[in-house]
Amino acid sequence: MTDWNAYRTHLSQNVKVLAKLSPNTLKGLQTLETPEPDKKHLDDKTRELISLAVAVTTRCDGCIAVHTVGAKKAGATKEEIAEALGVAVALNAGAALVYSSRALDAFDTVQD
Repeated sequence: MTDWNAYRTHLSQNVKVLAKLSPNTLKGLQTLETPEPDKKHLDDKTRELISLAVAVTTRCDGCIAVHTVGAKKAGATKEEIAEALGVAVALNAGAALVYSSRALDAFDTVQD
């Protein structure tokens, strides 16, 4: 996939269909994504940078498509995005190390 704009359009159309078929699903997601005004300690740019890093770690193309737009609109630079993505890469490598340890532990429990 290289046409992110076409993908965003397609995704938006499919989300609208899902919203009609299952309105509570979309309402629930919107509730989770919308911070309460008095609890908004992070600015929009920071929220979008975190969202992009999480999108990469969860391998969600839809999230990447949406939050790249949000990050740019919130004033994030390409350099800031690259730094946030660097954190995601580091976390994935760390998680792989931790889960490698778990795999070794699991192997040790296998009886011959």
